[in-house]
Amino acid sequence: MNRRNLILPTVLAAAMTWLAGCSSPSPTFYALRSADDATAATSNASPAVPTGAAALDVIVGPVTVPDMVDRPQIVTRNPDNTIQMNEFARWATPLKLDVGRVVAADLAQRLGTAHVSTFDGASTPPVWRVRVDITRIDSVLGDSVTIDAQWVVRPPGHQALTLGHTVAHEQVTSQDYGALVDAHDRALATISADIAAAIRADHATVGSATE
Repeated sequence: MNRRNLILPTVLAAAMTWLAGCSSPSPTFYALRSADDATAATSNASPAVPTGAAALDVIVGPVTVPDMVDRPQIVTRNPDNTIQMNEFARWATPLKLDVGRVVAADLAQRLGTAHVSTFDGASTPPVWRVRVDITRIDSVLGDSVTIDAQWVVRPPGHQALTLGHTVAHEQVTSQDYGALVDAHDRALATISADIAAAIRADHATVGSATE
């Protein structure tokens, strides 16, 4: 074997090693969690099973989010008010779908019913319907998350709609994206608590009207 044939494999191996070292890091994918899931994760306990599961039948949807954050990358605001879209910190599923799923799970836990869904065909009348329009998600690493939501509760039948507005603000104590996503979870739990309170109030009114 001549000298050229000996050198070529060595050069190829060195080139492959260099290319491997220059490859981009893999993105990390994040998913929102309901308040019940978060409690179970920190306590090593199973999520609570709602009682009185036949009490209410609720559909959550549609859910909307601002176009600026409706993308795979997690969008944050820098201290100088510039916007950053991190290619390596991404949502595992489309954000508006994940928001709807978490709000539905939070409502199920707070209302004590297993019949809360984001899928319209899963319910039978009488059905309570909840629309959630997220008008602002302001996320600042190491600082805070603010979620501004307008929501509508429509009771069964021809009862009057309940219109609500919740601004949820949560602190973020580290520069970690996991901590940022946890703050999103807490903010959505606050929004869900306001919606659940409106449903309970409307349910009491509807119930007394039919007696």
